[in-house]
Amino acid sequence: MNFPFYIARRYLFSKKRQNVINVISAVSVVGVAVATMALVVTLSVFNGFHDLVATLFTSFDPQIEVAPVEGKTVAADDPVLTELRGMAEVDVATDCIEDLALVVYGGRQAMVTIKGVDDNFDRLTHIREILLSDDTGEFQLHVADLEYGILGIRLAERLGTGIRFTEPFYVYAPRRDGQLDLTAPEESFTVDELYSPGVIFQVMQAKYDANYIVTSIGFARRLFDQQGMVSKLELRLKPGSDFDAVKRRMQQVAGTQFTVKDRYEQQDDTFRIMKVEKFIAYIFLTFILIVASFNIIGSLSMLIIDKRDDVGTLRSLGASDRQVATIFLFEGWLISIVGAIVGIAFGLLLCWLQQQFGIIKLGSEQGAFIVDSYPVSVHPTDILLVFITVVAVGFVASWWPVRYFVSRKNRK
Repeated sequence: MNFPFYIARRYLFSKKRQNVINVISAVSVVGVAVATMALVVTLSVFNGFHDLVATLFTSFDPQIEVAPVEGKTVAADDPVLTELRGMAEVDVATDCIEDLALVVYGGRQAMVTIKGVDDNFDRLTHIREILLSDDTGEFQLHVADLEYGILGIRLAERLGTGIRFTEPFYVYAPRRDGQLDLTAPEESFTVDELYSPGVIFQVMQAKYDANYIVTSIGFARRLFDQQGMVSKLELRLKPGSDFDAVKRRMQQVAGTQFTVKDRYEQQDDTFRIMKVEKFIAYIFLTFILIVASFNIIGSLSMLIIDKRDDVGTLRSLGASDRQVATIFLFEGWLISIVGAIVGIAFGLLLCWLQQQFGIIKLGSEQGAFIVDSYPVSVHPTDILLVFITVVAVGFVASWWPVRYFVSRKNRK
């Protein structure tokens, strides 16, 4: 066994001549453990919110979205898109036309995003899981010549349509050819109507719930005069496909003409903000850990004073100054490591209790939020990051008093 480590371990658990040193050492371990526990729990809560938001977007967003780099639309039979649709790993492919329009219903109006998709959209996404319906409603985009529009719940509230509306609402889109004629504005717009299939959707994200209408791609192409065009190609891969490898191949095929985005990249702004918030929380809690580690400096300083006679004995037995310094450096490391292990263990316990029993609630009323209690998700990479952080801070905190001890010895 390493000689300095063996002595450091004995010093950590042995009784000191001054009881206050034992107390300070215990306080050092507890301080590091509490700060470590706070890091584990806080990062896991941020992970929980991240995963929760990801599941909400999953119900509406495709696994992979391919969009042109330049311009709003591209020909649906573009060779690149045709090749992507034909890849063996692709299970469902849906053409999409998406653009802004004005809707009017019962004297109310709103600017919305019309999302025209193929009939297999319910196989591409999990939209059926987020539909609210009356007794007869179901997911349908059209029946014969009758075109349906599925509204987000907040948009339905704003227009006053309810889940099923008996009268159609009118959709206005500027004509692509010519300029707006204020003397005859009706001639400057393409006007069409949508009926209710008896369902609305609820993603629980204002971006979609308050602004989107899902309809057939045929309706969207006629409305926006985009026959034979697509805004995006949305794809779902077969189960068991290597997602990352397939995405890389698709980007190679797409080249510089198209972007290939997964669900996280489609909502890049949202998830980037969450990552920044998580990083800031990590920085603040690391500062708290640094403050807690000042106890290690005090503990080692008093231990060095307490063990002066032992140091003289060790030198008489042939121990070098480097070995003596390493003993106290290991002592500080052991305090940090023990505190880290204890803190991680208690942090994981608290996360498990929150996952199982939802001890800390988001609100006093059940159902007031998407989830009733704080979501928690433990990521092994975060646990490793916390352990490395604690050990690194502990090394710096241990190095300072040991360095002072060595420099003072050299001056003598």
